[in-house]
Amino acid sequence: MYDAAQLSRYPYFEERLRQFSLEMLLDPLTGLVSRAYILGFVRALIDAGTPFAFGILDLDNFKFINDTYGHSVGDQVLSDVAGNLARFLDGYGLAGRFGGDEFLFVNLRDRTYADKKAFLSDLYSAHGVLRRSVTLPDCDLFITGTVGCATCPDDARDYETLFSLIDKTLYRGKVKGRNCYIIYVEEKHRDIRIRHIARDGIYTSMHRLARHFEMAPGLWHRLSSVTPVLMEALQVSDLYYTGPGRVLRSVRNRSLKKDVSDIDELLKHDDHFTTNTLEPLRTCCPRLHAALTSMEVESLMIVRVGMDGSGTNGYLLCAEPRSLRIWQEDECALLYFLAKLIAARIRLEGETLDD
Repeated sequence: MYDAAQLSRYPYFEERLRQFSLEMLLDPLTGLVSRAYILGFVRALIDAGTPFAFGILDLDNFKFINDTYGHSVGDQVLSDVAGNLARFLDGYGLAGRFGGDEFLFVNLRDRTYADKKAFLSDLYSAHGVLRRSVTLPDCDLFITGTVGCATCPDDARDYETLFSLIDKTLYRGKVKGRNCYIIYVEEKHRDIRIRHIARDGIYTSMHRLARHFEMAPGLWHRLSSVTPVLMEALQVSDLYYTGPGRVLRSVRNRSLKKDVSDIDELLKHDDHFTTNTLEPLRTCCPRLHAALTSMEVESLMIVRVGMDGSGTNGYLLCAEPRSLRIWQEDECALLYFLAKLIAARIRLEGETLDD
């Protein structure tokens, strides 16, 4: 990927190339700068007082790609993203592989918030690094990633603090739903505590859901009680549901009622469905498609409500206006857990989601 001429533009690498071969400086899979030397480059820039923006890019759902299509496909995706990232930065920065599906980048050109925003917006759109399809012999994958970014010396003057800031902002992007970039702003992000947020993981969220669900009387009140917990855990704005009548309703807006009587067509053989575009619904579920379009949503997660072998009591839906929202496995698991709580309560008490 990188050649000696590209790296020799920077004094740190010019010196290293006098000591080591080019191959020793590069990650063997992607051809980007290896972890040790991209971090060494960052430290050298700090020591020299050179201003730069520093970022970390984490590919979304990469484990799913490896588990579904195999590590060979995963390696091809990593190489593809790495090549495009290096070309995107050519002339004013370098990229390195941090490990696994994470990349680091140094941008020596853009330091103001507006410039960094333009740079990252282009990373996600105009230059084909993220939010794009990668066509491989056995599959066609849509690739997204989450980015955290901070600036030296504006945000931090030493390596440890600078890295902690990009780590915080990356984590903030993941909590917001991934497929986004977060630029460090002191007023917004200085109080982020990763360990504190991380404690509120899926099992903690499940426990909170169960506790709020069981404390409320009646199915409607149970839904109302757990919705704020779900909104916080999934970073969604509402919880939607249907009962046996297949009328879409909102927990937060009791007046919303939409005919989605063809929703069963979408989940004939599965317990859940996710998408970041409504296009797949247009033909198979025109009523559901029309309802969601009228609500101006783009990304959708649906989970069936029902006990094994007992039919379908209805559906839970998270529907968001953000396009290209990437629903994670743990997010699906959380909604699925709530669906099972509701199904069990329906069986015990005889209520329905239409009541």
